[in-house]
Parts: sequence; C-alpha cells; structure tokens
Amino acid sequence: MESLKITIIQAEIVWENVAENISTFSKKINAITEPTDIIVLPEMFTTGFTMKSEELAETMTGKTVTWMKTQAKKSNAVIIGSLIIKEHEKYFNRLVWMQPDGDFYTYDKRHLFRMANEHQNYSAGNKRLIVEYKGWKICPLVCYDLRFPVWSRNSEIKLQTSNIKPAYDCIIYIANWPEVRKIPWSKLLEARAIENQCYVVGVNRVGIDGTNHVYSGNSVVINPKGEVITTIPEH
Repeated sequence: MESLKITIIQAEIVWENVAENISTFSKKINAITEPTDIIVLPEMFTTGFTMKSEELAETMTGKTVTWMKTQAKKSNAVIIGSLIIKEHEKYFNRLVWMQPDGDFYTYDKRHLFRMANEHQNYSAGNKRLIVEYKGWKICPLVCYDLRFPVWSRNSEIKLQTSNIKPAYDCIIYIANWPEVRKIPWSKLLEARAIENQCYVVGVNRVGIDGTNHVYSGNSVVINPKGEVITTIPEH
C-alpha cells in the first residue's frame, strides 16, 4: 500500500451563499502548491448547515458538482465534500467523492441531526460508501454519523466462511461540528481510530453560521493507535 497525501481545508463558510463559497474554496485549492492525492472540504461546504433544502438544492449536473469535477481534474486530486442534492423529489445531504478522471461516487448522510430538524428537511441514506484509491480503502462519512459506532464499524462479513476482515484502512468524517461540542468531537474521533484500528481524518469548518452557532475547526488526522498525527489549530 503506497503512501497517501491528504489535504484538509478548514475554512469559514458564508451562510447560504453558494457562489461566494465556491469562490473561496477555489482560491484555497488553487493555493495548494505541493502534489496531493485527496482534498477534503467540510460538510455542506457551499451553504453551511442550513435546513433550506428546497431553496438551495442542486442536481448532480448542477453548478457545484460540475465545479468539483473541474477542480479535481485541475488539481489531479480527489475532492470530497457534501452539498444539498435534490433527486427523485427528495433532498439529501450528499457527500460527493470526485476523482481527477471525472468518475465519482456518492454517500447520503445516514444519521440526520434531529435536534436541528435535519430529518424533516432531508432524507437519510441507507448504504455506506467504501472507495479503493491508490491501494487504500477509504470510508467517507458525514458529521453526526460519528456518534454511531456500529455504522462506522470496520468489518465486512464473508458469508461463505463467516470470517470477518477489515473493510477499510481510513475513515474520513466531514462536519459542521459546533465549538460547544468540540470535546466529544475530538474524543469520538480518537475512539473510532482505536476501535476500528484505522486512520481517521476529521474535517470541520470554522466561523459563525446563520443560526449563530460557532465553529472552531479542530480538524485532525489520527493513527490507528489513537495518536494525533496532525491537527489544525482552533480559529
């Protein structure tokens, strides 16, 4: 398994302003000077964690996915982030894994944050995504999924032999995780690394959103022993 370089972009998100956020992340991606394999953006990176799904939803052929395709090709790197997608008259908090060749995979957030009424404005996904890239098996999940260890469990069962083997090597959580709960964020990320014996990447936003929630970032990379390899300071 070859080494994998992941670039984390921890940034402010302008509330419900798709064009402004795309401009911001374009500049940040263009400022990357060294080759990288994967660029990770926060949850709902074009809008912030808004419940205006009908008003702000895009399609899979819309502006943001098209932008991700262009940026992935230009950067020669995978770009990961979630946005509001409308599909079959439903709305999803959808993570898009966009590859440099234009191929992509998607994951719809499974555990919706009921305390913010996310479940009333979005439909939950029902299937995990595991992508094999450059010899690594990677499982990307979204924010509140972090609190559900069974959904993150690093195993796949082979029915023929009843043997259990690891399903992935690295799990990536993208989030809009408020500062008031920053300790659970850090501790749960470490726990997921230890219990699943895998690398964990947690990518959060910073700033204040339109509902006055404050975000301090605390994005981090953790090894399978639960040791922090690198972290981005609070903002």
